[in-house]
Parts: sequence; C-alpha cells; structure tokens
Amino acid sequence: MKFDRRDLSPEELLQLYRALIKPRVIEERMLVLLRQGKIGKWFSGIGQEAISVGITCALKPEEYIMPLHRNLGVFTTRGIPYQKLFAQWQGKESGFTKGRDRSFHFGTQEYRIVGMISHLGAMLGVANGTALAAKMAKRPEISVAFSGDGGASEGDFHEALNTAAVWNLPVLFVIENNGYGLSTPSQDQFRCKQFIDKGIGYGMEAHQVDGNNILEVYHKACELSESMRSHPRPILLECMTFRMRGHEEASGTKYVPQHLFDEWAVKDPIRNFKQYLLDEGIAQESQLNQWENEMLAELNEAVERVFEEAEPQSNPERELADVYAPVTVPTTPAGSQSRELRLVDAVQDGLKEAMRKHPNLVLMGQDIAEYGGVFKITEGFLSEFGSERVRNTPITESSIVGAAYGLAISGHKAMVEMQFSDFVSCAFNQIANNLAKSHYRWQQAADVVVRMPTGAGVQAGPFHSQSTESWFYHIPGLKIYYPSNPADAKGLLLRAFEDPNPVLFFEHKYLYRSLTGPVPEGYYSLEEGQARVHDLGRDACIITYGWGVHQALAAAEKNQWPIQVIDLCTLLPWDKERVKQAVQDCGKVLLLGEATETGSLLSDISAWIAEHAFEHLDAPIVRLGSLDTPIPLAKNLEDGFLPWQRLEAAMRDLLAY
Repeated sequence: MKFDRRDLSPEELLQLYRALIKPRVIEERMLVLLRQGKIGKWFSGIGQEAISVGITCALKPEEYIMPLHRNLGVFTTRGIPYQKLFAQWQGKESGFTKGRDRSFHFGTQEYRIVGMISHLGAMLGVANGTALAAKMAKRPEISVAFSGDGGASEGDFHEALNTAAVWNLPVLFVIENNGYGLSTPSQDQFRCKQFIDKGIGYGMEAHQVDGNNILEVYHKACELSESMRSHPRPILLECMTFRMRGHEEASGTKYVPQHLFDEWAVKDPIRNFKQYLLDEGIAQESQLNQWENEMLAELNEAVERVFEEAEPQSNPERELADVYAPVTVPTTPAGSQSRELRLVDAVQDGLKEAMRKHPNLVLMGQDIAEYGGVFKITEGFLSEFGSERVRNTPITESSIVGAAYGLAISGHKAMVEMQFSDFVSCAFNQIANNLAKSHYRWQQAADVVVRMPTGAGVQAGPFHSQSTESWFYHIPGLKIYYPSNPADAKGLLLRAFEDPNPVLFFEHKYLYRSLTGPVPEGYYSLEEGQARVHDLGRDACIITYGWGVHQALAAAEKNQWPIQVIDLCTLLPWDKERVKQAVQDCGKVLLLGEATETGSLLSDISAWIAEHAFEHLDAPIVRLGSLDTPIPLAKNLEDGFLPWQRLEAAMRDLLAY
C-alpha cells in the first residue's frame, strides 16, 4: 500500500493514526466481551476504519454525519467519550437513548451525528434535509451519508441521490463497497461494474478511492468537502474495502471464500499505516504501542463503570411522556371578524398565515410551486414566499419526508404535501420509524406536518380515494388531525405548525369545494383533542369525524332524530372525556367512519367505551364503516361501498333497541 502524505506534518499524520486505532482498540475489546457473554450483538467494522476516520477528520465539527453499523470511527473521531458509547451499547440509562435503542441507532446534536435506523437507506434522505438547511442559510457546510453496497439497492438510495442532484445539495454520499450485503455478494446486488458508474445516471460527480488507505480517503474527503462548501452539489464517493468479519458476529463468515480474507488481510488499514509511520521515522513503535495501551486502559475503566450502572427500570409514566415533545406554545384565540370560505380556501389561508408567522417553515411537495398543487392550495405561494421555501419535489415521497426530518433536525419547520393521502404508503417508513420514534429515541423533535388530501366522493377509485388515517393510528409518536369544517381546518392547521411533533393533517377532498363556512380572519389556533358537540337531543349519539359529521347531521335533520353528533376533530389524541360524557348523556352510541370497518379506529373507540363507560350503555355499541373492500370507481359502486346509505337503518335499529 502506497501512502502520499502531501503536505501533512508529522503531527497531523500521528493524529490520523491515533484516530485510526481508537475504533480498533474498542472493537477488539468488544469482541472479547462478546465471547464472554457480557454484551449482546456486535457489528464489526474491523478492516474498514480508514473510511469513517478519514472522512470524519476531513469535516468541520458542525457538519452532520449519518453513519451506519460499521462506522464506529465516526463516533470516536467526533470525540464521544468511551463511557457514553458503552452505556449506549449496553442499553443503560446514561446512554443516548436511555436504553430504548441499540448500538448506533441514536442521534446526538452535540456531536452532529444522526444515527441509523435498521431500514438502511432511510437516512440518506435525512442528509438531504440537513444539507438543504445549510444551503438555505448560506452556511458553507456539507452533510455526509454512509451506505453499504447492500443498502445502495434500496429505493431510498435512488430517491435521495436523485433529489440531492436536482436540488444541488451539498451531500457527500459515501458507499462502503465491502463486497457483501449481509451474505449476498456484490454480483448478486447490482450489475454495474462499480458504484461510481451510478453517478452518471444522476448527473452527479463520482469518485473512487482505496477505502483501506487512510491518507487516500482523507485527502479525497478534504478535497471534495472543500469544493462542495464553495460550490454546493452532491458527490458520490465509493470506498473500496472488505468486511473481515460477519455482518454481525453471530452470522459468521462461512459464505465468504478464504482467498478473499487472505487478499484483504494484507491490506489492513492500521497495520499498513503503522508500518509507514515507522518506516518514515515519524514514530517509534514503543510510542504507538503506548498509545494503544493507554486507550485500552481508559476503555477498560469506562467499561467497568458502565457495568456497575443499574439497569434501566420501566416507568410507564415517564416512558409515555417521552413519546412526544412537549408543546410550549399556547393556543391563540380567534378574532371577531370572519368571512365565508370553502374548506380548500381555509386550508390555503391557514397555510399562508403559518408561512408568514414561521420564517423557518419550508413547504415541499409535487407540483406545489408554479402549478400551485393539484388542488391549487399553494397557488400564488411561490411569488410571495420564494422558491427556497416553496419547493417542487421529484416524485419521491420517502426521500422528501426524510428531507423534512433533516430540516427539523436543523431547526426548521417542514411541511410535506402528499398529492393524495394514498401515496403516503411510499413514505410509510420515514413516518413510522423516523418521525414517530424520533423524540422517544433521542429526544429530537420531528417538527413536520404532512398534509393528506383524503377520502371518497369524487369517483377517483382505489388509489386516490382511500381513508388512510387508520394506517397510522396505531403508531405512537404521531398526531392525527382531521377537521370537518373550514374554521377548524384553518385553526387546527395553524396548531399543527406550532406543535414540534409530527402531525398528519387530513383534508377531505370531497369537502374542499362543496363545503363553506365562516372562518375567523387572521391568525388563530385551536387546541387538539377537543371534540365539537352538535346537541340535537339525548336519545343517542353518533361519534364521527370528517365527512361523517355532515352525513350524520343531514340524516338527523331529515329524520328529526333527537341525538348528539360528536365531531372528534383530532384522532390522535381524541377527546375521551367528551366521548364518555356523550355516552353518559345518551346511553346509545353509533360510531361512524368512512374508513373500512375492520381495523378502523372506530374499533378502538368502541373498546374504550366498553371499558370505561359500560355502565352507562343502554344498547350494544354500533360500528358503521365502509365495506371491507378496496374502494371502487363507479359512482353506484362507490356509494354502496360508503356507509352513508346504511346509516338511517342502523340508527333506527339503535333507537328502537
């Protein structure tokens, strides 16, 4: 292995060596502890240290890094203390995730590291968000996202690189080409000769280095990062290396031919660099050995201290409290002046008010800029707020929600418009596993609103008409708002932007232009989890939301039912106290929703009522949802699918019970 020091001083070379051996010292100790049964899983990066260390040494401390399993060198080079790292690995209270997550699945603002989740490609889009924040602020900073050769097969890889290229974002995408994705060799992962060939498809500059040569990695990372700070753009860097141990220690290496181990063993990054320093007279072997011994002693001391720490104890009250970031902004009351608006206009009005109040708010979505979105809600926004804050996106739902998370990590507010709520399935991982779990895992608020045009009534068929709110109701960490009228739509939308937690904001497409109502002028916000009561009597109550509110009121008026109609307004959280009061007042309950009945949130509300208000019931609880089929296109079929035609008969039976 040939080393080119260029203009590096002896002191700088020795600093690189110290940084290079630190993760190896830790790993060798961890493998001993693993064999002793004192720790659990371990994902080894032995033989790949030069990549993490060389790249991290080339970065500024304030630049974000998104590492993976085998990037221990990122954490050690950023200076995270041994004890803090080991506490994280051991699931102790003093770790970054308080024992809630494992190994490198954590983030830390102090060290500007956003750790991985198990879905490998998910963090690539997040790097786009932190890079976008730096670019918008005109800060000369880059972000770095690591991927293995296996992870580069995921759709998130394509989406993230494509978006970064389109937006000219300063992201260094580092591919550690170690020959395998778990046990699958590279020839079964991709057909191109090398990863730098992929840069062509994205219109992206691409470079390849010997990932085991610390100086080659470091010099290239310095060169690229300096260039990207001056001229923001994404670059693909392929680092050729090899995985000398299994994907994780329990998986073994029997599937790897022995000759590959023999070939790469002589390319060990530490052994070769150490020999170079000795041959050049830059260091004495006794000095280098002393450093290793000092590191090992420091590590052993930290390990023993962590072993002495008590195991975290479950405290349900604290665990539940940490799922959501606290909301510190009070609601703003509405003024006395109002005007008649359609639901679509109220959403647009609320969005404008939010953009004016929050200069750090960025809107992203397909066709939302010049075109104004498919429902024209952001029409005119481009001229008032500019292309930096109103951003057209490629058709990349996952990458854009990831970018929104990256913006939130960097101190922004972000909104993503799903063209139709059906398309959110393509971003499910980002919402369910990044946004929802962020605060619980590492106390990072995910200040993101995802707007969701939803629902039936417009004969748009199985992929543009689904009611998707139940998909997310089961996921702790999310909030779900679903207003039924223009005034609530504006007030709840403004509330969503005040909340640092991820909010899915559902807007019914059929109601967009068919429903009007008085909407207060100016800025105001509504409290979440407070249902509205339409009190027409006490013979029974219909608990519903969205379009169901209007269907229930219309049926009650037509049939002169003396009932209450409870409009939930928000679904996570929903107003349990008001629901309980309605059950006490009325004794008979019909739960009405547009989503398919099986597995809907109506079932959860029904169970809650049975547990907490059973003694007040005068009849069995009735659930009425849409048919358990995909939603059909033709009007007669759609009408038969929806529950509205069955409402009158169900209510008559309930009232007669």
